[in-house]
Amino acid sequence: MRLLLSALLMFSAALPAARAQGSTVASLLTKDIPEFQGKEVTMITVTVPPGVASPAHRHHAHVFVYVLEGALLMQVEGGEPKQLGPGDTFYEKPSDVHVTSKNMSDSKPAKMLVVMLKDKSAPVSEPVTPK
Repeated sequence: MRLLLSALLMFSAALPAARAQGSTVASLLTKDIPEFQGKEVTMITVTVPPGVASPAHRHHAHVFVYVLEGALLMQVEGGEPKQLGPGDTFYEKPSDVHVTSKNMSDSKPAKMLVVMLKDKSAPVSEPVTPK
């Protein structure tokens, strides 16, 4: 129970941009990876309200996104914007700045499954100013 509460508090503090925009973040799993000392896997779902876009941010993680519902526009700094729908995937490397993450619908929420491989000491997300 203590581990679950710690994980929920970590996500509440670490994803202020998503929370500020009204997105819902649900923690599904946080697990140490013994074969990769100092690393952990984190799995969450993020539900983005209609028309909402997150500010630029960085995850300091390998981020794997799978769109469950809706339509999202995603872009990392220096890359092309990609429109994603259910079943589409998106990847960010630890050095990427995520400059665009927007729900393309004005009437329906979008939902994604996010899996991160990160250093245990690294924050899940932090705001940045794009170049």
